Amino acid sequence: MQVLSLRYSVVDTQAPSMIDFFTAVGLPIKDTGESSSGQVFLAGDSWLEIWQSTSEMPEGTMLQIVVDDADAFAELATSNGLEPQGPFSAHGEKIYFLQAPSGLNVTIQSADC
Repeated sequence: MQVLSLRYSVVDTQAPSMIDFFTAVGLPIKDTGESSSGQVFLAGDSWLEIWQSTSEMPEGTMLQIVVDDADAFAELATSNGLEPQGPFSAHGEKIYFLQAPSGLNVTIQSADC
């Protein structure tokens, strides 16, 4: 079992100014091949996603933990008393959802093979 990267996602009304800020910092931009109300910034194998909040996408944050085997990590979480929800499949990934004690939304996800 191995953690491959982290993704931090922010959905906020201040997305345009946040995107300008991280562009000014010099973070490389990931080409997603689509125009949208957000931006993905690369940081090695990890990335930062910033999206404009809408009625379909409410404000919030999420930590996405990308692993080599989501099922194995979900089993470990369950054996440690957590209750991961899933798996779900989206964007070619297998995803389990958790919520940290602080309320932070967390996913454990891997390539959906």
